[in-house]
Amino acid sequence: MSYGTAASFPSVTLDDVRGAQKMLSGVARVTALESNRYLSELAGAPVLLKCENLQRTGSFKLRGAYVRIAGLLPEERAAGVVAASAGNHAQGVALASALLGVHATVFMPVGAPLPKVSATRGYGAEVRLHGQVVDETLAAAQEYAAETGAVFIHPFDHPDVIAGQGTVGLEILEQCPQVRTIVVGIGGGGLAAGIAVAVKTLHPEVRIIGVQAAGSAAYPPSLAAGRPVAIGNPTTMADGIRVGRPGDVPFEIVSELVDEVRTVGEDQLSAALLLCLERAKLVVEPAGASPVAALLGGEQGAGAALEGPVVAVLSGGNVDPVLLQRVLRHGMAAQGRYLAVRLRLTDRPGALATLLGVLSATDANVLDVSHVRTDPRLGLTEAEVELHLETKGPAHCAEVREALREAGYTVIA
Repeated sequence: MSYGTAASFPSVTLDDVRGAQKMLSGVARVTALESNRYLSELAGAPVLLKCENLQRTGSFKLRGAYVRIAGLLPEERAAGVVAASAGNHAQGVALASALLGVHATVFMPVGAPLPKVSATRGYGAEVRLHGQVVDETLAAAQEYAAETGAVFIHPFDHPDVIAGQGTVGLEILEQCPQVRTIVVGIGGGGLAAGIAVAVKTLHPEVRIIGVQAAGSAAYPPSLAAGRPVAIGNPTTMADGIRVGRPGDVPFEIVSELVDEVRTVGEDQLSAALLLCLERAKLVVEPAGASPVAALLGGEQGAGAALEGPVVAVLSGGNVDPVLLQRVLRHGMAAQGRYLAVRLRLTDRPGALATLLGVLSATDANVLDVSHVRTDPRLGLTEAEVELHLETKGPAHCAEVREALREAGYTVIA
């Protein structure tokens, strides 16, 4: 397929993206592009990380939100804007509105992480908590828009939003002109679509690889059907790409310009987040780590090699501390560096000390011990112990389990 001019893409053009880049000058940061030796060795090609997690508000969302709101007519600005989001889009709309002097009302789910709610309010938006899931929140925001005349700012399904997100692609080309592959997470598709327009128009030979969480991968069936298809109950820890249906506008572009969509599992997302923290010294949310998860192999396996230089877009870093703690523990477990076991022992003085002595001999680091003596499942002289251990890998986990069995303990899990 030939990509000759910007006119090839009627919904969003290269000129739109360039106009957005001028509009964002002095507003959005030109985020760093950092090389990563560990990922480069793993991929067998140079890998660079586009650090949108270091963007203002902690994600790329400011770009599209600002361009969309800046393009409103004076009477539309006077009516205010409204958005629905559990996190990144909320903060992007809040800051963009504050910078442009527009009143913003942001609907967020009742269970939204408190740091994200506080940040959205801190940027100047009026926050309304409504609904248990994003669909309920979205319906409330749209009802508010219909009642008040406020302009609804969609997180991905609008040409202006896509043009704003496409400025990430222009920056990549400026920072790494020799790039051959760009890997980017996909939720509704706005970021991937914008990058694809900018990059494919100028360098059609560059491959664009989209990444979705396996539990919320709406693009593969949509691409197969040739139209956006909704999937029921999308589930993933990566809330930034947990979208049940592609947007109409980004789908048109993604289906034409994105070369491939890969999927990654929850274990791979956890491992990728942990890698970003340990190897790149970057705090990245699960959605932002999805391109790294794909580089680690994804569901396609490690053989799905990419031509380098490869740029992985770290789309955001707004991770709830509670989720971060759970994800890091999950990532360590996936790598065999964290082991949780339950076992039974005879309830007598010194029994727990003897058990800890066995573990000490295996060189496993005990992080937490839970000791239960009274339970209908236990015999009169039995106690149950749950242990959380830091280990050195899968082989070490197996050694610890075997040492416990050899010492006469009944390992339950």
